[in-house]
Amino acid sequence: MTDKNSNLIFLVGHKVVLRPFSRADIPTLTCWINDPDVREFIGSVLPQTEKQEEEWFNKLGSNDQNIVLGVETKDGVLIGSMGIHQINWRDRICTTGALIGEKDYWGKGYGTDAKMLLLDYIFNTLNLNKVCSAVIVYNKRSLHYSLHCGYKVEGRRKNHVFRKGRYWTLIELGLFKEDWLSIWKNYKKTGKIK
Repeated sequence: MTDKNSNLIFLVGHKVVLRPFSRADIPTLTCWINDPDVREFIGSVLPQTEKQEEEWFNKLGSNDQNIVLGVETKDGVLIGSMGIHQINWRDRICTTGALIGEKDYWGKGYGTDAKMLLLDYIFNTLNLNKVCSAVIVYNKRSLHYSLHCGYKVEGRRKNHVFRKGRYWTLIELGLFKEDWLSIWKNYKKTGKIK
């Protein structure tokens, strides 16, 4: 489906654009957050209504510690979101979160392109020095793409999250600007990390 918001562009990558969300995106966001296959990898466990998503939407842009953008294909299909969270301007660090809600786009490089685009913004526009992230140990796809984008494992929090009826380890990841710049240089030219 082509989205009427596809003319809203903030950052342009090889496969995707990152853009601000609009009120028209709320039904799509509500579908993603309630999809068991998507929800399994994020913190949300309660059913979410469009009203709750609208309340979340209304808070976007209300502070300078969080930036959330929609991930849209070049042909205008909204497929996910990328967020920069807990920005600490003094220490120059943040965390990131990603969600590709349209499952037909899983494993096809759209998340990698969106993440590399977001990292370029974080490091080369916002001038942050370190990005942190975390992944549940069984989320192999997310772990692989994070490592692929240059993140390194910094630690593990044993039995830290409860999913699928049991506790799981959370893998803590980190990425420094100086380690990422050479990866970006190649990606910017070729659209490939290696």
